[in-house]
Amino acid sequence: MKKNKKSLLAQSGFQTLLASLVCIVAGLLIGYIVLLIINPAKATEAIVTILKNYLTYGSGKAAMKYLGNTLVKTAPLLMCALSVQFCYSAGLFNIGAAGQYVAGAGLSLYAALVWKMPWPVCLILAMVAGAIMGAAVGVLKAYRNVNEVISGIMLNWISLYTVNMSLSVVKETASPYTQSVSSLNPSALLPTLGLGALFGNNKYVTIAIPLSVLIAVLIWVILNKTVFGYELRATGLNKEAAKYSGMKEKTNTILTLAIGGALAGLGAAFLFLTGYEQWSVTQSSVPGMGFNGIAATFLGGLHPIGTIFSSYFIQHITSGGSYLDKAVFPAQISDLISAIIIYLCGFVAFFRYFITMHLPKNAGDSNSNDVPLTTASAAGSGKEDPQKSAKGGEEK
Repeated sequence: MKKNKKSLLAQSGFQTLLASLVCIVAGLLIGYIVLLIINPAKATEAIVTILKNYLTYGSGKAAMKYLGNTLVKTAPLLMCALSVQFCYSAGLFNIGAAGQYVAGAGLSLYAALVWKMPWPVCLILAMVAGAIMGAAVGVLKAYRNVNEVISGIMLNWISLYTVNMSLSVVKETASPYTQSVSSLNPSALLPTLGLGALFGNNKYVTIAIPLSVLIAVLIWVILNKTVFGYELRATGLNKEAAKYSGMKEKTNTILTLAIGGALAGLGAAFLFLTGYEQWSVTQSSVPGMGFNGIAATFLGGLHPIGTIFSSYFIQHITSGGSYLDKAVFPAQISDLISAIIIYLCGFVAFFRYFITMHLPKNAGDSNSNDVPLTTASAAGSGKEDPQKSAKGGEEK
């Protein structure tokens, strides 16, 4: 029994899960301390309210309705997290996911409100817009060796102001927001397929929620069960080694960022084509959804399936803050707690290292088959890699 426990702690996946849980608990504790400083008498009630979120409603129907609202915001967050995670698997830090999200929102809303396109076309155009922004970063990285962080940040602002100008033609007269999709072009709204009835007749609950989960599973399959995913990861680990192994490292770089951009752009459509929010053409800062996706990626252990749960948790905390007594606590307190957890996500690798260093030396023996992908392990061993052999020599 003792040996099994050691083997469990030695597993990379369990270490990541444990490290993420440590980040969450530490973030909540620090947030609770802040609440104690603000109002000691009501701090415990406040942290419980944040954690309960929609469960603060006594009625089951009302609770399900507000759970639906949380899930509506979780879907685009998950897509942004997948965008960052997919690129990170190839050794690329897609901080430009925020701008790709903006581009997807802009073109999908323009197609819906100006061109009066149906929702399938709007979804495709959102992906195209995000993919173009991602590919632009990829081209600069592949052919001019421009750091993807620098080009991504600059394109974030280009996307924001371009979208603001483009959508000003469909702005409401008395407000800075675009006109409602539901009133101007109902055919552009994502179908609910009866899902709304499961969440207290919440009309904003659409196919975006199950689609985002399915896409997360698909990303995991692509990265871990296909030759394409193997090449992307190999390129990320060692671009030069991948190049001399016959892989097209420049093409892989561009394609990776284009796919990441398409995911972020699709995430924007998953939110704005529900009618839950409208775009403000006067906003002067990039929406935080793309940046929150970075946090969800690391909190989820850089795993597509893990990002499903981490995305929901971050949105759960954020939504839970709206139920606090605004006369006692500032409205931004839940954002503060989320930000603390996000900050602590940067220490996930450190926590994993700490766990590994305190394991007995023989604890990892049962995990000897869990070998990380390296170009050396693929090329230097006497055995042919099963994924590479599946190609049947076609690449050469």
